Amino acid sequence: MISPKTRPNRYKILIGEIFSDHFKKGMTEFTFERGEIEKVATKLAIKLPKNVGDVIYALRYRIGYPENILATQPKGREWIIEGAGRSGYRFRLVKIQRILPREDLVQVAIPDATPELIRSYALDDEQALLAIVRYNRLIDTFLGLTTYSLQNHLRTTVKDIGQIEIDELYVGLDKYGCHYVVPVQAKGGKDQIGVVQTTQDIRFVEEKFPGLRCRAVSAQFMDDGVIALFELTLQKGEVRVVDERHYRLVSADKLDPNALRNYPPS
Repeated sequence: MISPKTRPNRYKILIGEIFSDHFKKGMTEFTFERGEIEKVATKLAIKLPKNVGDVIYALRYRIGYPENILATQPKGREWIIEGAGRSGYRFRLVKIQRILPREDLVQVAIPDATPELIRSYALDDEQALLAIVRYNRLIDTFLGLTTYSLQNHLRTTVKDIGQIEIDELYVGLDKYGCHYVVPVQAKGGKDQIGVVQTTQDIRFVEEKFPGLRCRAVSAQFMDDGVIALFELTLQKGEVRVVDERHYRLVSADKLDPNALRNYPPS
């Protein structure tokens, strides 16, 4: 049992306690129920957010796992928490995967079409990023498709996974008239691109839009407002990068004339 006196982070204490309750040496996966989060929180006098799912989100993308969980990870492997039905979660030991923007990739200058009013009232990094991607049609530019935003912050369920949320869902078509479904996840600040979320997005498209091609995209803010876009896919159960591009939004008078004719710019 983790002593509440240490309290590095209430979410870490909470999930660390649940992990200790279930884990036995040699395990590579196990499930726990959503209700356990509330029961353990009551036992340890930890205040939960209104949205209990924020506990799992924070551990996945922001704060990482407590030491008692990290200590059980073999070299080259790590624990992930994925959905396991309508009210459950699964700890699973997987190969370490990090999807990070390359430092050596050329930045493509794009005329900034974001309305100033939108920039003024965006409430957080994720919301701002989704709006910038949408208004500048970066999904079209990146994938070479004509796309349309169908819905954002879509909450739905996927068989054997449970409830998920897709940051934004696009539909699109290519020059031949073929249709595509494009789930987009957006990460701002220090949030990491989520392997679990990517897998959920792709599984959603496979279940809800059978027969249509999924082109999963992740968007992330880099330094100086540069936007990194990744096209991701699943290969042998692991998330792989199909393509990566970096876009820098600039005013029209800041465009490099050479870059308008040549790519990459000299």
